[in-house]
Amino acid sequence: MSLDNLTRRRALGLGLGALVLTGCGGGGGPRQQAAQQTGAAATAAPTSYTGPAVSLTFWNGFTGGDGPFMKKLVEQFNSAHPNIKVTMNVYQWADYYAKVPAAVAAGQGPDLGIMHVDSVATNAARQVVLPLDDVAKALSLTEADFSPPVWQAGVYKGARYSIPLDVHPLGMFYNKAVMKKAGLDPENPPKTGEEYLAALEALKKAGIQGHWATPFPFTGNMQFGSLLYQHGGALFADDASVSRFAEEPGVTALTWLVELVNKGYSPKNVGQDADLIALQNGKAAFNWNGIWSINTLREAKDLEWGVAPLPQIGTKPAAWAGSHQFVIFKQRQADQNKLAAAKVFINWIGGHSIEWAKAGQVPARKSIRDGAEFQGLKEQAAIGSQIDNLYFLPSVAGIGDASATVDQAVNAAILLKKSPKDALTEAAAKADKILEQNRKKYGA
Repeated sequence: MSLDNLTRRRALGLGLGALVLTGCGGGGGPRQQAAQQTGAAATAAPTSYTGPAVSLTFWNGFTGGDGPFMKKLVEQFNSAHPNIKVTMNVYQWADYYAKVPAAVAAGQGPDLGIMHVDSVATNAARQVVLPLDDVAKALSLTEADFSPPVWQAGVYKGARYSIPLDVHPLGMFYNKAVMKKAGLDPENPPKTGEEYLAALEALKKAGIQGHWATPFPFTGNMQFGSLLYQHGGALFADDASVSRFAEEPGVTALTWLVELVNKGYSPKNVGQDADLIALQNGKAAFNWNGIWSINTLREAKDLEWGVAPLPQIGTKPAAWAGSHQFVIFKQRQADQNKLAAAKVFINWIGGHSIEWAKAGQVPARKSIRDGAEFQGLKEQAAIGSQIDNLYFLPSVAGIGDASATVDQAVNAAILLKKSPKDALTEAAAKADKILEQNRKKYGA
């Protein structure tokens, strides 16, 4: 996926689900839906489909460089399953999150799709997507097949609503040539807070601003969140009853980013995406960015670069991550043959997700991550080593609206308009009001 598309995805896609679903309801609660629409297919074989020929519509937002990888997988699936025809429709993520609930409400929704995990709870609350506990059971999938953070992120009010396909974490990209200029070992990037600051100081003495602190959600918010969790904090209480990002760990995390500017390790007023561009142009040594940057940097001619897990600045390892997860959409009338075929599709794509890893992702399935082929993808494997130290937003309806207030705090602090404490305190007050509104809107 291109850098521009990913920027827009973060700004428009990940948090938009909570905004576009108002009024898209339906009859029955989650358990009733499960019994009516998925229960009868629970005994279907997960690896083969022997029913009559069916056609499945599969929607997603893979409009960038990852799109051809998924298209190829769908084509391979269709070739291997002559009685199932999957048609993939691709939209920009913002359009996708607007179209899906409207289509479901009109009784014209797709059969299955992909959602960012932090949009799943909102769509579950609006009864756009179906509970998938029976799907997980039929496919014999458990937490042990994935990792605890990504598996639990798809559970809303005690029911599973999504099956993980991948995780896409933040990692530390580094320019080897720039490191050499400062006398740093390009094959041994910093791993601790002390090592990182020492490297930035060495770079500063060489006239290089090593880590450009971006005030934008992509990826400033992700960097802040990673540091917050490294310092033992959290964005919200587990049940999202209250925000927690303005507590001491949050202030410490945001202060660390602001000090990059104050100490001259970063220029002021860094523009959107300028931090990654600076890495490519030899003006920065380090950039904390998403795994999708791997393919972007591979296209940069003559660039000597590497990637590693985020350095541990705080008391424990932690990193931001997103996750694409499979969902099945509610239909006005369930088709058990389609539901059975959808299980086969989800299982097959997950089992062949080594090809998806080449698009710049970490497969969610442990069996794929542990395989020699994935370990041979050196850059993806390096970022994927953080799999058990990733954090996700609480699985609470409307959480994207509340988390958007963090963007404002990070922006104001890094632009030196407000102190980290003041910026976070103001944002937390706004977030708490939104959380209260969401409880009334979606039900506690």
